[in-house]
Amino acid sequence: MSRVIAIAVILSAFCLSAEAQTVTVTVLNEAGAQIVLKAAAESARQKSAPSAIAVVDPAGDLLAFRRMDGVRPDSVDLAIQKARTAARLRRSTAEIEDNINHGRTAFVTAGIAALRGGVPVLLDGQVVGAVGVAGLSKETDTAIAETAATSLTVPTKTPRRN
Repeated sequence: MSRVIAIAVILSAFCLSAEAQTVTVTVLNEAGAQIVLKAAAESARQKSAPSAIAVVDPAGDLLAFRRMDGVRPDSVDLAIQKARTAARLRRSTAEIEDNINHGRTAFVTAGIAALRGGVPVLLDGQVVGAVGVAGLSKETDTAIAETAATSLTVPTKTPRRN
């Protein structure tokens, strides 16, 4: 009988440890992607910088896209690739480009967009997606993407009134 109890206790311990290993992940949804897209488009307008703007989820899958009038056709693919790279590597493409410029040439063969203009979107320090911008120059693309990436805020909880 004590052997049956010991086995039951051990099996219970295994069940508890599996439950404790779950993780909650926050991802960018359509509404959040639209906020980021709108912030990027507004920043691009203010800078008179026609741009292609892509917003992706953490896996790099496209959630929202905008191609402004006057942008070069190749900017479409570049914006998506920049956003995808920033999301999947969880760092800005400017950082990747800097790494290449300082000798980390392995990135060149990795099949990623190592051009400035891709920035992860963070909430509570967690990558929830990314934005990629392609248009006039690497400096302008980066500035627009950085502005858009910081456009989301964590909603504050309003106290309930009874």
